[in-house]
Amino acid sequence: MQVDDTDRRILRQLQADPDAPFSDLSERAGVTPATFTRRVERMRAGGVIRAIREEIDWHALGYSVEVSLRFTLDKTAPRAFDEFIAAAREVPEVISIGTFLGQVDVRLLVIARDLPDYQRVYRDKILTLPHISDIEALMHVAKVKDRHAVPL
Repeated sequence: MQVDDTDRRILRQLQADPDAPFSDLSERAGVTPATFTRRVERMRAGGVIRAIREEIDWHALGYSVEVSLRFTLDKTAPRAFDEFIAAAREVPEVISIGTFLGQVDVRLLVIARDLPDYQRVYRDKILTLPHISDIEALMHVAKVKDRHAVPL
């Protein structure tokens, strides 16, 4: 789908303030509300806009520990990736799963309420995942940049 300068202005406004009424956003984008709505619908249909969604701050819910776990899997098992990922999806504290090419096969982002809670999750849920050859844990200390917007 082709995205022109008007679409980019609309996307910038949606990213900047997704909760604002379309009438306000259309004014900021320099188009009529009807044009704004029509173009947003076209970009949704074209797959440019997947969703405008709420984001839950898990810190506000009492989670204070974030750990990035990097796994190397035992690749001698034919379905090691599929079985590991299927099992990792069942762990509620795993909020992100990514696969990679290179030394690291899979990265899990795990949250916990505190260190004792993380130790329980790690021992009872993470270490029981199948086909683990090696694990590296990186405890999150500070968020330097957290931006979901794309440059337009």
